[in-house]
Amino acid sequence: MTIYPKEIPTRELHQFLLGSVAPRPIAFVSTVDEEGNPNLAPYSFFNAFSSNPPILVFSSNRRVLNNTTKDTLYNIEKTKEAVVNVVSYDIVRQMAVTAIEFDSKVSEFEKTGLTPIPSEVVKPFRVKESPVNMECQVKDIITLGEHGGAGHLIICEVVCMHVADEVIDENNRIDPHKIDLMGRMGRAYYVRASGDAVQTIIQPVTQLTIGYDQLPENVKSSTILSANNIGQLSGLKELPSLETLDTIRTDSAVQKALTTANPQEALQLLAKKALDEYDERTLAMQLLLLAQQL
Repeated sequence: MTIYPKEIPTRELHQFLLGSVAPRPIAFVSTVDEEGNPNLAPYSFFNAFSSNPPILVFSSNRRVLNNTTKDTLYNIEKTKEAVVNVVSYDIVRQMAVTAIEFDSKVSEFEKTGLTPIPSEVVKPFRVKESPVNMECQVKDIITLGEHGGAGHLIICEVVCMHVADEVIDENNRIDPHKIDLMGRMGRAYYVRASGDAVQTIIQPVTQLTIGYDQLPENVKSSTILSANNIGQLSGLKELPSLETLDTIRTDSAVQKALTTANPQEALQLLAKKALDEYDERTLAMQLLLLAQQL
């Protein structure tokens, strides 16, 4: 399928974009109008863009059907303040209720049962049940268009951040399993970013690696190794020396592989296991170099 944005309805294009650029974090944005009436709404066109200064950006899009703007945008234009709360699994269904277009004078806190608590620096309330609240001053609003579906980029500087103690691990970092965040995908799909959905990928970025082009030919042409396996091997700092291959020949699993009808394939299977189960890249490459010598 090839899509030219100007040739399909905006509503259809919107869903193709959201289904492709996913999962997206959710900014659960609290604002107040000039009279102090609170508003709470979710936005998944959202991310962090700078640490110094700490900048968050989310987009409040014009409604596609009637080309109107939302209360959040109106409030921010008047007050230049907001609180960006994060959405954990425990409050995701309450968050979904705030997407309903209540009247501007209706409090989404009351409609959802979520608890408003005072902020320290800005006027909008924080969401007590959210594990992280980021109090923000709005630095700029960039309008991207005047038609339905056009975004307004709201650039926020974090001036105070609150993190629940219970989501912090022993290294004073946020534990993804404890914070249990939800992400937005296309249509009604969400993703829960905890448990088996969270993967650790360790790849040093301050040192050069061998890259795909320096991999042995039997690795590049392998029908056993996956693309991710080849990516793991491409991230090695250097190829193991041939002298180290003698040390693995004495391993019982290697000796068994060498006595099979197809020892090259058996060694590649051992290498794949080392990569998939233990991320043992050097060992895997040793096995593959040994297979190449046969």
